[in-house]
Amino acid sequence: MYQKSYPQEGFFSYNKYIEIHTAIQKLNDLLETKNPETFTSSWIFSQSQPLYLFFAKNFRTENGNIDWDSVTEKVEKRYQKKWLRHKCKKILFYEKREEVEKVLDKYRDKLYLFLIRSDGDEKEICNRMTISLVRLAQKGNACARDELVMWVTYVVNDWIDKYPLIYKWRGYPDEVTEKIVGCMLRYRYTGSFLGYLFKTLEYSARGKPPIVSFDDQIGDSGKTRIDFYIQEDCV
Repeated sequence: MYQKSYPQEGFFSYNKYIEIHTAIQKLNDLLETKNPETFTSSWIFSQSQPLYLFFAKNFRTENGNIDWDSVTEKVEKRYQKKWLRHKCKKILFYEKREEVEKVLDKYRDKLYLFLIRSDGDEKEICNRMTISLVRLAQKGNACARDELVMWVTYVVNDWIDKYPLIYKWRGYPDEVTEKIVGCMLRYRYTGSFLGYLFKTLEYSARGKPPIVSFDDQIGDSGKTRIDFYIQEDCV
């Protein structure tokens, strides 16, 4: 069953929420009745123009495009992976900083969430601003790509400190950047981009030898790796 997700305070009135909830339920009903292998914005338009126009009016990104991520994240989970944004095409990169600034202006006081997230609401906000930048990067905006790489690198560095498998990426900053950009371009579905990136780094780290240093501290004694190496070498 579709799970209710109330809008953040200040975004919609309660009546507007009821309208949105009804529209999403209609989309769920369409997907259940028609059971398409995949669905797109064009599929929604062909099945119900009023429904498409409702989404076009009420779901907009910071740069004025239809925010299909905010629509599809609300449908039942079994349908979310059927969503296709568009056909793969060659990306023509461009630089348009003002598009990035519109996203940053909306979340300016929330950028700290790339460094620390304490609860589900903060994770959701972080995910929203991340995906906004991802979609701009997928359009070809190199400024959005570089901005996102910078912020997501903070997140990955935190993972490296906390998770043993992700730790294997320590000492490979260029490869980490390649993974971030690769995930950015491949990301398709509604959901957590950071979760997708984490799993990509986790799976691709298997069998990867970690880079170690003689200055690494071993245990709580304060001794470093070189201390043990010297002791063993002298025996």
